[in-house]
Amino acid sequence: MAIRRLPPLRAIEAFVRIVRLGSARAAADELGLSPSALSRRVAALEDFIGKRLFTRQHQAMKLTDDGTAFYEAVSPKFDELAAAVEGQIEDSKVMRLHLGILPLFGSQRLFPRLPELRKQHPRLHIDFDTSPHLEQRVGDTLDAAIILAKKPDPAFHAVRLDHNRVYAFTSRALAEEIGQNPDAATLSRQTFLIHTELPASFTAWKKALGMENLEPAAIDHYDSGQLILEAAANGLGIAIMHDDHFNRSHDTRLAKLFDVEVESPYSYWFICRPHALEVRAVRIFHDWLVKAAL
Repeated sequence: MAIRRLPPLRAIEAFVRIVRLGSARAAADELGLSPSALSRRVAALEDFIGKRLFTRQHQAMKLTDDGTAFYEAVSPKFDELAAAVEGQIEDSKVMRLHLGILPLFGSQRLFPRLPELRKQHPRLHIDFDTSPHLEQRVGDTLDAAIILAKKPDPAFHAVRLDHNRVYAFTSRALAEEIGQNPDAATLSRQTFLIHTELPASFTAWKKALGMENLEPAAIDHYDSGQLILEAAANGLGIAIMHDDHFNRSHDTRLAKLFDVEVESPYSYWFICRPHALEVRAVRIFHDWLVKAAL
């Protein structure tokens, strides 16, 4: 059986990277090519298929309608081919993912499910980083991250992992002292525990309760959700946190205040640079995380 002639794969790779990165310069840098060499690869592909894929204006390259149709048809097949070839490589080396993560998400939601991932992909190993400013370090020292944010920078490939509600809770002893539905005057004498990077949660909660002007005795800031849980359980104040953290803690020392549903401004997101999805370790973790619905 005759084998159909294929276009040069390096030319297709150049084309796909330009589209995904949104810039010929970025694609050239990632492939280690000069702009002229990248342009020659695209020109070779256009000659092969007999269609103009880009319009060229100064340094910009914009997809034509034919280019868009070609990308939609070829891109999934290109990824399948890359995965199929990689899957046939006999390699005992581990695949390593550098993942930024918030400790509370890791302990409550990710780690209980990680044995499933390890069983499916025993060669995948993860280095965890809980240092601050995760979003700024993705694409540099981190391959990907799971962050809490209103909405990530559009330059990232981002997957929203949940929708949250805001709860106010404290120790059972303090809840008994001030009541389950304390008034504004009572709350003004209390200390509130707020995560440093989630200040809008407190604003949303006050607005939902009609207490926009509430000024508590003090606001203590924490950069760790786990520490906020522990501080609240020990009666150090009223914590404003996501319902999921409260429910998953199963801490009998804690009691919820007010029976209200307050939508959180923040969600957990998985983020990475778009081109990082071509790295097998990132793609495996991304696909598993989405399917696992932690």
